[in-house]
Amino acid sequence: MMAVSGPEEIAVIGNTDLTSAELENNIKNTMVEIEKGTSLLRKMEISVGEAEKRTGKNTVNMLEIYTVYLIETRPVDAVTEGITPAPDSLWRRYSEFELLRNYLLVTYPFVVVAPLPEKRAEIVWHKLSADNMDPDFVERRRVGLENFLLRVASHPVLCNDKIFYIFLTEADSRLKAMNAAFRVKNPDKRFTELKHYSDELQTVVSQLLRVRARVADRLYGVYKVHGNYGRIFSEWSAIEKEMGDGLQSAGHHMD
Repeated sequence: MMAVSGPEEIAVIGNTDLTSAELENNIKNTMVEIEKGTSLLRKMEISVGEAEKRTGKNTVNMLEIYTVYLIETRPVDAVTEGITPAPDSLWRRYSEFELLRNYLLVTYPFVVVAPLPEKRAEIVWHKLSADNMDPDFVERRRVGLENFLLRVASHPVLCNDKIFYIFLTEADSRLKAMNAAFRVKNPDKRFTELKHYSDELQTVVSQLLRVRARVADRLYGVYKVHGNYGRIFSEWSAIEKEMGDGLQSAGHHMD
């Protein structure tokens, strides 16, 4: 297993009681990592190869259907040497990706962490299914999850995190056990205000998108009606002698 550095003491997640010297030292360490230009993608290939539906029991012992995603990793050195070994692989649920992102957000509040794809289709555009098990939706989410992993792996700071590496390579990522540690005891007021603003902005933008979806659906309905008018006028022009040209022109205009 390749050496990957990262925060060793999970118990201090979110601790903002730092002195000026400690804060300055953290910033310097971050800048050093950035200047190194190291990236996990230089050491391994990462992909989310496929999605699979599964059935199991949840925490309240009720049967549920969920989707898991296959994470595949392969050393880059083997590929460059012309060897194509079978990739290491493991399955992850969407909720585990959420735990990983929450961990990164709390551990690295100074880093803009890449977003995850939507958990469910909240804004349904024309001809797109709102079913979370719809193949097209699952495929879009698979691509989004792969993009998330690639963006984290290419970040000069996040790519060196030990928990992120374990998430990619070991079935037991320890994230579930660490979930309680994500609650920040002494959050930085600046980050709290920014999060509050972003949550409100997300709510407003979601409402705006819902209105836009309704308007778009109505406009599409008008477009379809006009398309039918165009066909009718064109067919009508074929049986009219005096008004044929005018009806034909009107049909083209409706189209």
